[in-house]
Amino acid sequence: MIHKDLSAERWFQFTLFEQLANVGTDISRAIDWRNKGDYDYSHRSFERALELLDLTIRDPKNGKGALRELVRTREALIDYFLYDNLYQTSDAIWHEYFLDFNYAAARARNK
Repeated sequence: MIHKDLSAERWFQFTLFEQLANVGTDISRAIDWRNKGDYDYSHRSFERALELLDLTIRDPKNGKGALRELVRTREALIDYFLYDNLYQTSDAIWHEYFLDFNYAAARARNK
């Protein structure tokens, strides 16, 4: 467990938007570190993102439709960072994808 202070119960208190915004923060870090040539830090950030995404997948409140999206997102991220990028995603696509969750989480907090 990389996020030693984070229990599943605490993570499950966040909304899906908040959970994915946090995953996106680590994905952005992984991209930024990779672009700077620091593959060790990039890999660490990616592992943290996967840990949070796995917790999000296990969250019982995230129903069938969300689960399908979460599992596909995980698969595409692994393909992008570790394999041949068969899904043909890019840094820009991932930044945009997770930015939407940041926006939704911020809007929900300000209501």
